[in-house]
Amino acid sequence: MTQYKRLETTFLGVKFENPVMLSSSPVSNTGEMVGRSFDAGFGGVVFKTIGAGKEKIIHPGPRMAGYNYHNHRLVGLQNVEQISDRPMKDNLDDLAYLKKNWPTKIIVSSIMGFTKQEWRDLAKASEDVGADMLELNFSCPHMTVEGSGMKVSHAQALVGEFTAEVKNTVKIPVLAKLTPNITDITETAKFAKDGGADGFTAINTVQALSGIGLDDYIPRPNVAGKGAMSGYSGPAVKPIGLRCIAQLAQAPHLGLPLSGCGGIENWIDAIEYLLVGSGTLQITTGVIHYGYRIIEDILEGMDLYLEERGIDHLADLVGKAVPNIVPTDQFDLTSQGVAEYDQDRCVGCGQCYIVCQDAAGQCLTWDDANRRPVMHEDTCLGCMICSFVCPVSDPPMIKYRVVPGKSEILPPVSR
Repeated sequence: MTQYKRLETTFLGVKFENPVMLSSSPVSNTGEMVGRSFDAGFGGVVFKTIGAGKEKIIHPGPRMAGYNYHNHRLVGLQNVEQISDRPMKDNLDDLAYLKKNWPTKIIVSSIMGFTKQEWRDLAKASEDVGADMLELNFSCPHMTVEGSGMKVSHAQALVGEFTAEVKNTVKIPVLAKLTPNITDITETAKFAKDGGADGFTAINTVQALSGIGLDDYIPRPNVAGKGAMSGYSGPAVKPIGLRCIAQLAQAPHLGLPLSGCGGIENWIDAIEYLLVGSGTLQITTGVIHYGYRIIEDILEGMDLYLEERGIDHLADLVGKAVPNIVPTDQFDLTSQGVAEYDQDRCVGCGQCYIVCQDAAGQCLTWDDANRRPVMHEDTCLGCMICSFVCPVSDPPMIKYRVVPGKSEILPPVSR
């Protein structure tokens, strides 16, 4: 396994070989599984959420449904799986096993209690077997018991209370895992910070319905004739995850380190999460799709990206994009432009003409003889919708070109 010195980082005072971890999920369910992920190259694990074992956990079947879009497989994944159904002792034994046999890898114990005492017990037990830090699951969208999972975040005072119970019990760092299924993720984070949280993980899965059976009218996954609004993950939720991390990074009253997750499948996704403020990264659905070997390409791609830019330390990249994320009223509206076409590469499909007529500025007419679009710059809005539907995309046939003074000739906005 290749060691990447540039990818070494320190997060919450803990040194990581690299910032990429398995997230708390089916891919981190046992010590044997996680050990194989370590051998493949993952820098750490957030072990599948451990409960105190007083509530019997029985997983539904089937427990997952893939969401495909056209010929793209597993764009999203809906699941109804609960926290670990294994005995608490077995999970704790696995944490100790992992720390003993892979001492340089980072072990994060994800815990969920139903009472303050359970939170304390789980936290102390995890620390005692060698966990490097804790992640408090305030965000699982499948829990139906009040005061558990996502329901804790909906009763925000509990976030602060449970965090304080854990922080008063252990000495290791504590992350609060936050739900996107709330109006403002920074509000929940403030309660966690007031309770003593050292950092935040975002996001957990997005509550969703990935599909309905047209013959049986049952949501997927179909569990004995019923479905549920449950956790949705994968590439389709990456824009939501990036938004939530950026909001947490920009909130002036928070200022705590962030662990980012939601739709990471390749090195580009990983870099994007770092740029909006993530210090570490977590992956589940990408592993479900491609296996633990996904880490090889992610680490190599990240390292080459840093090398090409002369960046020696991963931490120098964290949050670099945050100052460029602004409210829309801070845009420079004098910088207007148009879509510019490389006619020599045009295949004459007409998609740009159709979408411009039906969804944009109607700035294109069509040359039937040459099967080419004809641009009329004075009415082009520079929306670039045409470039999204153009099949010639590598490199793009349609690019944006700034036109000096164009903002002065644009038609007035109708209100």
